[in-house]
Formats: sequence, C-alpha cells, structure tokens
Amino acid sequence: MSIDLTGKVAIVTGAGGGLGRAHALLLGKRGAKVVVNDLGANVDGSGGSISAAAQVVAELKDMGCDAFANGASVTEFDQVEAMVAETVDRWGRVDILVNNAGILRDKSFMKMSIDDFKTVVDVHLMGAVHCTKAVWPIMREQNFGRIVMTTSSSGLYGNFGQANYGAAKMALVGLMQTLALEGERYNIRVNSLAPTAGTRMLEGLLPQEQLDLLTPEVVSPAMLALVTDDAPTRTVLCAGAGGVEQANITLTKGIFIGADDDAPEKLVANMSEISDRSNEIVPSSGAAQGALELKKAGYKPA
Repeated sequence: MSIDLTGKVAIVTGAGGGLGRAHALLLGKRGAKVVVNDLGANVDGSGGSISAAAQVVAELKDMGCDAFANGASVTEFDQVEAMVAETVDRWGRVDILVNNAGILRDKSFMKMSIDDFKTVVDVHLMGAVHCTKAVWPIMREQNFGRIVMTTSSSGLYGNFGQANYGAAKMALVGLMQTLALEGERYNIRVNSLAPTAGTRMLEGLLPQEQLDLLTPEVVSPAMLALVTDDAPTRTVLCAGAGGVEQANITLTKGIFIGADDDAPEKLVANMSEISDRSNEIVPSSGAAQGALELKKAGYKPA
C-alpha cells in the first residue's frame, strides 16, 4: 500500500529545520500541501527569522509541492489563529497538524529558574494546545483530522537536567489521550511521536557516529503512519535510527487492601504483588482505573 496524501493540507510547526523540515518534506513528497511554520528562534527560544521556513518552502516547491511559510509563534494564540485562517483561505481545509515546535533550556531542577520552566512548558505544551485548538473546529466540521503531538523519552522515562522539558512532553501524552476520545466521533485521530534524532538539540551531547545514524529523515516515516486515513489513535510511537517501537501507559492487576487501619501496612507488605506486571492492561480511558478498583471492592453494576 502506497501512502498518498494528495489533496490533504498539513501544518507543521517548527519546520524550518531538523525534524520539522524532514516531516514537511515527506508530507509534500506524498502529495500534501504544506504550511511550513517556524519562528526561526535559537534552540533556547531566543531570536527569530522566517528565512529557515522560507528555505524549506523553496525545497518543497522545487519538488513540485504547494507550500507557504509562516512565522507565527505557537505561544501566541492570535498568531496561530491567523496562520490557520490563512491556510483555510488558501486551501479550504486543514487535515493534518504536526505539533513539532520546541525549545530546550536544560539545567538540573535545583539550578533551573521558574522562568526557564514556564517558558519550555509554554512552547511545547501550550504551543500544541494553541495549534490544536485553532484547527479543532475545522477538523470537526469536515469530519476528518490527524494530529501528532511530539513527545519525548525524557517525558516518558525521564532524563537528568530536563525537568521542564520532560514535564511538558509527558503532558502532551495526557492531552493526546483525552483529545483522541473527544475526537473519535468526528474522525479526528490524535497520536504522539517520541523521536530520537540528531538535530541541533542534541549537538554536543552525543558522539558523531551516533548522530550519523539518528538522522531526522528516518523518524519521519513514523509521523507519516500517524496521519494517514487508516492511522491509529491514542498511539505513542517511538522512532530513531530506523527503529520504531510503541510506548504504553499500563495498569497492573493490583490487589484489594480495603479501608481498615492496617491498609497502609497491607499495601507495603504486598508491594511486589501490586507491582507485578503480568496480566497488566492498557486502559481504554481514565474511567477504566476506577472500574477496576470498584470491582476489587466487590461492586457490581445494577
């Protein structure tokens, strides 16, 4: 099966370089019209120029793709709304949103300023919220939408010196979980991608021989799989160096400890059984946790 996105309209944020550029080029290669959004800021979010986005647009047009550059800051909702309005004015719809824009301000939590924490959360989390909020009514009306959140192993599993980044990235998974449920009846599918790529964010952090394998281009196929007509929803794909995995938030079978005075002691004494991952499940929604716990307590629905 060949993935053909002819007629689809895609917005990719942070698409002036690295992963965003690779995503935009692959979407264009497969037939999509592409909005290349990039503020043109440095890795820490300072500065800004639309020149990087314009260069990617030039690459797309050389390939015969329809595209335009946009310099909206994802942290400013009015700018994002204007970008989406321009897209609809040009092409009549928005089918795909890839929330890729991000910055780094790494420090240990002890040394990290509150401003550095808030700024990273603002770009990664609220940037995705702004873009998704702006396209959501359009996707509902047209009964089609594919949204990709860019999460990270730093959020899924932790990484020293990235408390701000990790918190924002895990929050995007939570956002995905609920939006996928709310979008299901409107054929809006929401997924997440956790990339490992040798972009400028990893420069100086990994040896060159590893960076040579971790090219952005080998991550983008996982993004493409998440925006097709047959895409899954509520799925977290991890991708890097040509490998692809799926991450899940699971729930163990657990035990019943009751509400007696010795309930805390029962919990501590049986921690190994509570932690036993055999027969763990991936809950269909947040309510599934409560349903499991009520069942342990002997509750039976009427």
